[in-house]
Amino acid sequence: MDTAKCGYNAGFRVASDAHLNLPSEFSNMTDLSKYRNIGIFAHVDAGKTTTTERILKLTGKIHKIGEVHDGAATTDFMVQEQERGITIQSAATTAFWKDHRLNIIDTPGHVDFTIEVYRSLKVLDGGVGVFCGSGGVEPQSETNWRYANESEVSRIILVNKLDRMGADFYRVVKQVKEVLAANPLVMVLPIGIEEDFKGVVDLLTRKAWIWDDSGDPMNYEIVDPPADMADLVEEWREKLIEAAIEEDEDLMLPYLEDGVEPSLDELKRCIRLGTNKLHFFPTYCGSAFKNKGIQLVLDAVVDYLPSPTEVLPQPEVDMEGNETGKFAIVDPDGPLRALAFKIMDDRYGALTFTRIYSGRIKKGDTVLNTFTGKNERIGRLVEMHADERIELDSAQAGDIVALLGMKNTQTGHTLCDVNNPATLEPMVFPDPVISIAIQPKDKGAAEKLGIALNKMMQEDPSFRVETDEDSGETIIKGMGELHLDIKVDILKRTHGIETIIGKPQVAYREAITGTVADSYTHKKQTGGSGQFAKIDYRIEPGEPGSGFQFVSEVTGGNVPREFWPSVEKGFRVSLVRGTLAGFPLEDVKFALTDGGFHPVDSSGIAYEIAAKAAYRQSIPKAGPQLMEPIMKIDVFTPEDHVGDVIGDLNRRRAMIQGQESGPTGTRVKAQAPLSEMFGYIGDLRTMTSGRGQFSMEFDHYAPCPRNVADAVIKEVQERNKADK
Repeated sequence: MDTAKCGYNAGFRVASDAHLNLPSEFSNMTDLSKYRNIGIFAHVDAGKTTTTERILKLTGKIHKIGEVHDGAATTDFMVQEQERGITIQSAATTAFWKDHRLNIIDTPGHVDFTIEVYRSLKVLDGGVGVFCGSGGVEPQSETNWRYANESEVSRIILVNKLDRMGADFYRVVKQVKEVLAANPLVMVLPIGIEEDFKGVVDLLTRKAWIWDDSGDPMNYEIVDPPADMADLVEEWREKLIEAAIEEDEDLMLPYLEDGVEPSLDELKRCIRLGTNKLHFFPTYCGSAFKNKGIQLVLDAVVDYLPSPTEVLPQPEVDMEGNETGKFAIVDPDGPLRALAFKIMDDRYGALTFTRIYSGRIKKGDTVLNTFTGKNERIGRLVEMHADERIELDSAQAGDIVALLGMKNTQTGHTLCDVNNPATLEPMVFPDPVISIAIQPKDKGAAEKLGIALNKMMQEDPSFRVETDEDSGETIIKGMGELHLDIKVDILKRTHGIETIIGKPQVAYREAITGTVADSYTHKKQTGGSGQFAKIDYRIEPGEPGSGFQFVSEVTGGNVPREFWPSVEKGFRVSLVRGTLAGFPLEDVKFALTDGGFHPVDSSGIAYEIAAKAAYRQSIPKAGPQLMEPIMKIDVFTPEDHVGDVIGDLNRRRAMIQGQESGPTGTRVKAQAPLSEMFGYIGDLRTMTSGRGQFSMEFDHYAPCPRNVADAVIKEVQERNKADK
């Protein structure tokens, strides 16, 4: 994917220890109805970070607008973000608009960093989905929208960049309906398009907001709409009213029967209700770069997105993750319930970003981490404005703050009242699909590398570090080439460690294709009591995505019930290494059908050993096959290069899913194996004279073709032989 100017910035890295005097506007607000915890999310290059800059300017939070393409955006403060023009980590800031407190998180757009979007949505109450006026609903837009649906987050929509060539507000509205299966509630209409974009018509008031070309967002006038838009305004206004009044029968009947139109306040109330129920999504348009249309989006955040008290409370769970039926009700006077959703480490210490759902928290408090079972003391409490800190004495339900001094708290851990413990629903993170071997150029820096990688793992749960058992190599794993490239760059810039990296490796999996019924007896006698365990079992393929399943069909007590968990454990721990090439085995069902035991020599450890040996004995008989990650590909190319792009994708074993022509080029949708896509962006740019873009995200695992599987297995065997 072309990463130019992609906006992703929810990283809470603190580059400066700026302790600011707390302005009066930042004193703790107690009226939770005035809080809005929102995220800004979208596809790469749709303008999220630029939109955030305009919001900060309009709310008086900053006085000089910084541009993404100049590397000066407030929330893109990492060196890597400024150089590449993309957001890599989510950044938090707080602003005020019409007496309301807006806690804003600007998230990344690049698919390699969707983990940032996911965990941000987890702790937010509302969101602003930004779509490019010419690009429309792009692949990452779909992923982010799906995450927001799963988190049941209310949203408003901003169709941005209407000043760009090929922009079409009505086409994007149609795509939102068709691609996202969502219901956009059009609130404004654009006046002019592309270079003639001047402003918007507010359908509720029938007034036009016209900005001049000075670039100052405050240089606008509110006038009557252009005469040639009168019919269009009435048509869309009628659609707006009809959708809104479905939320209130008392308003709907007079309107439908007698044409009695609701008042402006009644309409706003209905729109707020429907937005919070996810029945529709108020849709706006503008150009953040040209400072046009953002005021109405801010008004919509205040008018239509929910306060912390208006969303479903977080469910409490037990230590196994099962819901207890209790909820963390948003109440400053309730027991403390807070979720740590991001860890950032800087030169001043670790920052634990936390959303407080219930209760209050003060500097110096002792809280319980229910995951570790240990108490932790809060050293300091700060509010973040990108990389600046504002010291706080306390925070309450509804706040998003950073805690300092937390020793053992990780992403997804619950912090709660020591005397009233509870656990909130944890976060689930995707498995990496790509890995590379890494080692320091200076052999003496091995310990320093280990410490740095450990800190980076704490900050980013989608980043994993392992040691290869056979070679002793350090392996880093992530969500894509850019993800790992950024990590290597951070090691160099932030931690001062020059590294040597190997070529990217694909995260293959193994699966079985047949069913095997078998038996294994473990018998060992070494003086005194021995070991004995006999198991009869059946191994069969599971449904895709089912993972590991264990059932016992033993009747009559031939394998006592207390030993069943040992059999399950022995088989489960064996799954990490398949018998073909040592990749993890997935989607398999193990049924314990019968067996035998000895009244003296049988034990849990004996049955665990028997299950491990049974795995090695029977999996090779069950038709094991190699599975490779298949990626969903979306390529944008100028019209005259479509043939070259499709031909190249076919050579990469891609399955073309479809084509969609647009005003500035063609979008090709496909699925392709990850192993064939390394370095694709360079080839695409060569084919399209630098004008092509693409995005890629994991879709599913599929069987490898025989020739590919044989080559992978041979490579693994040769590598293992060389390591020995």
